[in-house]
Amino acid sequence: MKVAVVGAGWAGMAAAVEAAGLGLDVTVFEATRTLGGRARAVTTTKPDGTPITLDNGQHILIGAYSETLALMQRVGLDLPQVLMALPLSLPYPDGTGLQTPAWASGWPAPLDALAAIATARGWSWGDRLALIRASLAWRLAGFTCEPTLTVEQLCESVPERVMQELIDPLCVSALNLPSSHASAVVFLNVMRDALFGRGAAGFNASSLLLPRTDLSTLFPQTAAHWLQSHHPNTSRIHLGARITGLQAQADGWRLRGEGVDALFDRVIWATPPGVAAQTLLGHADDNDALASWGLSAHGLGFTAITTVYAFAPGARLTAPMLALRAEPDAHAAPAQFVFDRGQLNPGDAAAQGVLAFVVSASSGERDDLQARVLQQGTRQLGLALQPLLTVVEKRATFACTPGLERPGPVMAVGLFAAGDYVQGPYPATLESAVRHGLAAARLAAQPQG
Repeated sequence: MKVAVVGAGWAGMAAAVEAAGLGLDVTVFEATRTLGGRARAVTTTKPDGTPITLDNGQHILIGAYSETLALMQRVGLDLPQVLMALPLSLPYPDGTGLQTPAWASGWPAPLDALAAIATARGWSWGDRLALIRASLAWRLAGFTCEPTLTVEQLCESVPERVMQELIDPLCVSALNLPSSHASAVVFLNVMRDALFGRGAAGFNASSLLLPRTDLSTLFPQTAAHWLQSHHPNTSRIHLGARITGLQAQADGWRLRGEGVDALFDRVIWATPPGVAAQTLLGHADDNDALASWGLSAHGLGFTAITTVYAFAPGARLTAPMLALRAEPDAHAAPAQFVFDRGQLNPGDAAAQGVLAFVVSASSGERDDLQARVLQQGTRQLGLALQPLLTVVEKRATFACTPGLERPGPVMAVGLFAAGDYVQGPYPATLESAVRHGLAAARLAAQPQG
């Protein structure tokens, strides 16, 4: 059976690996020259001209990402080598904030999280007990709530300090929306698996896993090498091959594009939802299912993420990842987190002194955001920073708002969607992308009615 995968991001490459493993003949089409989609490597130079490989956005994984971690192991990655595992910690530059104590870092969930809450520096006992009560209440309710609730409404009983130092940072990092706009249902799904779930691949569920390498190498490029070595005769990847035409035929789907005109038995569409909707609506013709799916994807809202890479000679943070404080003028302190790329890549001389500031749910122009983040870094970290690269992903994630109806995995007979925006329990994360890629491949392998 011949299967085409359109898009070589994390969802597309997950689908390709799974489809090949199921015995299908797989062809991947990628419009760009780099694997990884919205989680890929980019290159730039430091002020002295030294080349450096960064990413189009700073990502983290967690120990609850069971499918992603298993797939990374499947294609041959040594997880401790490519991921730095940290216990659940959101420390601020002054040392306050939530941090799992060393003596509890190996405890199973939820004991590790409870230890972190009980020892959070700067929190009163009332703060700690209120969060523990709220967490236990969520668990007793089965981590469910009314679909119309926002995270802010869900957390009405949580003290302001806990909201500011834990709930708001977790919400904006996981759902890319402030708690006043984010879906409480999806947030509870994340909390359930991260704080009370089972870990994978030897990690605690709540462990923060920081990439030690660029995001293309972390999975997509490694998956491509795995396909070439394990399925050389039944898998192929075409870069710079943009698919612009899609036509249903009696015996499958015909794809057309730059140097492409081929018939496939099944197609897995793994591009961002906007591209998928535009292509499908332009070629739906009389196919009601295709038109309906395209309209559903077209109706999604999106939020941006900005990553500001900066450099200061000899800069080294007190931890590989720090939370940054909100300030009275929220406009002046847009970044929520900063990562020390030198600590994550100690063997890479070019990475030393390089920091990545992440602005979730970002708004505004690139140059203005960059200037405000550099000033924020100077105030909160005491560093004189030079800009290296600022990446604004304007449609980084779908807007995970209360009651959102997301498009399903089946676009039409023999045509399947793979992406982090497809209907499911999680927000737009790498785990969601991988899960939907695997599911699309399994659907493609089934007989079609």
